[in-house]
Amino acid sequence: MSETKMNAILIHEYGGPEVLKLEEVDRPNPSAGEVLVSIHYASAIPLDWKIRNGWLQNVYPKSFPYIPGVYASGIVASVGPGVTEFTVGTRVFGQVDGAYAEYGIAKVNKLVKMPNGLSFEDAASIGAGADSAWKVLFTEGELEAGQTVLIHAAAGGVGQFAVQLAKWKGANVIGTASTANLDFVKSLGADQVIDYTATAFEDVIKEVDLVVDSVGEDTENRSWAVLKQGGILVSLTQPPSQENAQKHGITAKFNTKFPTYEDLQTIAQLIADGTIKAEIDSIFPLSQTNKALEKSEARHGRGRILLHINSL
Repeated sequence: MSETKMNAILIHEYGGPEVLKLEEVDRPNPSAGEVLVSIHYASAIPLDWKIRNGWLQNVYPKSFPYIPGVYASGIVASVGPGVTEFTVGTRVFGQVDGAYAEYGIAKVNKLVKMPNGLSFEDAASIGAGADSAWKVLFTEGELEAGQTVLIHAAAGGVGQFAVQLAKWKGANVIGTASTANLDFVKSLGADQVIDYTATAFEDVIKEVDLVVDSVGEDTENRSWAVLKQGGILVSLTQPPSQENAQKHGITAKFNTKFPTYEDLQTIAQLIADGTIKAEIDSIFPLSQTNKALEKSEARHGRGRILLHINSL
């Protein structure tokens, strides 16, 4: 393949996994304030298949064909005019437009330099995982040492990081999980794990400071009663009911804020140091992107699903 071409996944119409096509396309060139990233790993996340299905056209309008993918890790291959923040060869992770490709364009303010000791696999898992956990716990949830947090879906892509980060902060951590994931969530450091298939969490816990809800609907409705007066509920799924929040004397938030660059550096260093770990469920080659997203859509994975694209 020539140096002006690359392999990429293209989507020409909304639909299921069958609309994902591996094609040869022109390699993009970075403009001012941008870099070209040689992508090593891309993260397959629910947002990607929700956009592909056409469910989010009002929020993320797409013109066809487009290359899916949002979060990745890799090496800076070239820099746009005036870019001084990164040089060719810098190891980076963050938001990359069209990450399901051998190369992608990223704005410099959307990338973070990888610390020594952080693998490309782990770095690719931070987007929509550890960063989301950080913002629901600390940016939105205002969690402090000594407080108690209830984390729903504690074995999920966000939940597993939330458990570890909350323990790192010094909080008392309660998680909900399925029977198969109870030991896994305990291994992450949770003080108490509730099997939601066997026990109604609202029957056994009360007076928590923070609820992290990545399930929504019935789970949200049952969570109001377990919060103490003045507590906080942060939803990852939809804007929570302000009427119910007012009725129970608590604050309810939809996660709209984002971690700062310094927050992301802290997260990356915690993973590099081994203080928190990124659980990788499975890794697929770019040619099997359809299988990666099918697995994500089935919601039975434990940890992150990655695409391995370029090697060192």
